Amino acid sequence: MRRISFTLLALVAFGLATSQALAADMARPAYKAPLPPPAPIYNWTGCYVGVNIGGAWGSTTVTDVNTGATVSPNNSGFAGGGQIGCDYQAGQWVVGFRDLIDGTSMSTSAAFSHPGFGGNGTANSNVNWYDTLTVRGGYLVQPNVLLYAQGGAAGSQGNVNFLNAAGTQIGQVSGNSQTGWTVGGGIEWMFMPHWSTFIEYDFMGFGTRSATFTACAAACVNTSAKADIQNVLVGVNYKF
Repeated sequence: MRRISFTLLALVAFGLATSQALAADMARPAYKAPLPPPAPIYNWTGCYVGVNIGGAWGSTTVTDVNTGATVSPNNSGFAGGGQIGCDYQAGQWVVGFRDLIDGTSMSTSAAFSHPGFGGNGTANSNVNWYDTLTVRGGYLVQPNVLLYAQGGAAGSQGNVNFLNAAGTQIGQVSGNSQTGWTVGGGIEWMFMPHWSTFIEYDFMGFGTRSATFTACAAACVNTSAKADIQNVLVGVNYKF
């Protein structure tokens, strides 16, 4: 009987030890591999400010209304400035508006002959700045990559100065700001939440301006000037 009792006690003790070990194993947390960080959420709705830099080029067609003589000097230079705008995202579509203003170094000159110039003269053209206010719409080819087109109003400040053969200025086609229109497009990449970079092309047309010079040597000069500007810009935006 004692042997049976000892055997039963040993079995009970073994069972208790086994159950405690199993309970400890069950209480021990199972190993889990670390979860990957969540993918960034790209949200295009909101407003932004930014800076840009690039190149601009264009032509100013100067015409002597009386004789039909025409000269079209091409000018080019650097462009750079800033922009501010707002966007709204609906699914994969983004719409918004933007105001961009850039200073430029565009400047050129061309020979322009007229009796009022005392023979051969020069037409000097320069653009100091331009400003575009546009509405844009685009499609997200990736959650963080936007292809867009835009169009709207444009303004610029520049002038065409006329110098006679002696190098004296005898007239100018309006040096005040002028208004026109613009169209363009580009691609914008949001490389991290709140930050994006873009590259775009724009065309700006400013119509025709005219002027008559009354202080002429031999005959008055009745001129017109038609200008356009094109640019390619790269920029960075901060969205808030």
